[in-house]
Amino acid sequence: MKTALRLLSGASIIAAMAACSSAMKAPDAPAAVTVPAGNKLVLSLRGAGDLTYECRVKAAMPGAYEWVFAGPTAVLSDQNGKVLGKYYAGPTWESNDGSKVTGKQLATAPGAANAIPLQLVKANPSTGSGVMTDITYIQRLNTMGGVAPSDSCAADNVGAKKLVKYQADYLFYKAN
Repeated sequence: MKTALRLLSGASIIAAMAACSSAMKAPDAPAAVTVPAGNKLVLSLRGAGDLTYECRVKAAMPGAYEWVFAGPTAVLSDQNGKVLGKYYAGPTWESNDGSKVTGKQLATAPGAANAIPLQLVKANPSTGSGVMTDITYIQRLNTMGGVAPSDSCAADNVGAKKLVKYQADYLFYKAN
């Protein structure tokens, strides 16, 4: 009897987890960064880390300078704070299981004040086998921080780099 109850309890937990994962609903987002129909939300992770900016000469504007985005370095965590992967230049999202996906930005929309924009990325074919396998789109939502530094960028500090803290939710989708 005890074995039957343990099996039933285990089966109930598995069924409840399956129901929760299949019930993930894509959040409302500005039209520009909304994932096309035919894709379902399968994973939501919080990215937190640094965006690197470099002081450079403005393109086609000799004598003018600006802070230019050079790349991200962030950890990807679940809703309980467990680190499940990392995010870095490419852009690349890599899971601790070894699977990873890169992509190309399709669109952006304004984020909150003093935050980087929201973003829609079309995923390239993934590598490895795991949670990033068959990802089709990635959304960046709920951004905080990460905007270019307000420090001076001029001839005397060309090549200087600044790290800016940021946080965002990354939502991963697969085709239905």
